Amino acid sequence: MNCNELGKKLNELLNLENEPVAIMWSVKEPNDVKKEEDKSRFCKKLKKAMEGEIFYSTVEEEECMGGARYSGLKDMGEYPANVQSGAFMVPKGLYKNIPAVQRSRKNEKYMTPGIFNAVVFAPLNKAEFEADVIFMVCNAKQGMELLHANAYDSGKHGMGADAVPICSSMAAAPYMAGKVTYGFGDVAARKNMDINPEDIMVSIPGSDLFRIVSNLEEMRTKMFFKEK
Repeated sequence: MNCNELGKKLNELLNLENEPVAIMWSVKEPNDVKKEEDKSRFCKKLKKAMEGEIFYSTVEEEECMGGARYSGLKDMGEYPANVQSGAFMVPKGLYKNIPAVQRSRKNEKYMTPGIFNAVVFAPLNKAEFEADVIFMVCNAKQGMELLHANAYDSGKHGMGADAVPICSSMAAAPYMAGKVTYGFGDVAARKNMDINPEDIMVSIPGSDLFRIVSNLEEMRTKMFFKEK
């Protein structure tokens, strides 16, 4: 099955309300996908794709400094000092002080800058490309089943995401680690995406998608996962 067929199967198996998003990093700007027309934040781009849009974005269309940095479209050294220090986040209430920001950043994941020039977004069930990461907004039960499906044939554990921007925790981190990642998102992204308070987030490396969908399908025949 290709990516969009797997997306349709995933929706069917989990009865998802929100369409999973296929994300692909590209060295060159693609010729077969339209460019995003306006600037938006990385998290809003995910929301657009969840709602059916297919597009690619460059640094010129990235409205958020974090989105450009974590997705590898801009180097941190290009930002002003108050961004590099994280001082701008203290008045917003995200951190108490600059040392807390700096300690947090030591553990944050980001794409290596200077490699990719574009990020492509699409609903998974319409994606005509091989996704690097599949991002999902789902309920806790659906997230639990995805984690079980990841462990079903491999015994692998998922990776938990902390309260850092989702462009880091739910996009760059699963790409760099190659692990299924679950989390709650950050306060800004949840607000920008207008998602339900009870929703959680799960990201799957593209290379694991077929395996996880196949496992979910087999698990539906087993005692704990049979649909009533």
